[in-house]
Amino acid sequence: MTHMAQMDYSLPNPDTQPEFYADVPTKRLVAWFFDLIVIVAISALIVPFTAFVGLFFFGFLMLVTGFIYRTVTLATGSATWGMRLVSIEFRDRTGQKFDLGSAFLHTLGYHISISIFPAQIVSIILMLTSSRAQGLTDHVMGSVAINRAARF
Repeated sequence: MTHMAQMDYSLPNPDTQPEFYADVPTKRLVAWFFDLIVIVAISALIVPFTAFVGLFFFGFLMLVTGFIYRTVTLATGSATWGMRLVSIEFRDRTGQKFDLGSAFLHTLGYHISISIFPAQIVSIILMLTSSRAQGLTDHVMGSVAINRAARF
């Protein structure tokens, strides 16, 4: 059985079960903004513990904080706090919730795609046009973001 055939049987079919993918791109955008606010707040709380030297490299501090935040929240609940707020979660190609390895790889792919502008544009286009609303990293990993309320 090929990976694509396996994925088709393990994940909800967007043609027969569209409720799993309804409004996912919009929800991912809302979650992204919420998570950005959380990452900025956590990073700001860390700055005093760096004797305020963290102000000089605040962008890098946010990058590291965001990587850790995203990896930990995806590994513990298959969704960041923003994703939980809008009731979506990630599933791997077999339909299982993310484990630590999947969370790390997805976060790494996300950070690579946001650091390369054309890759980020491709990811956004894929989320808006693919039947499962998958970004670039999702396509590579075979993962999907689904509505939590429509569990299978």
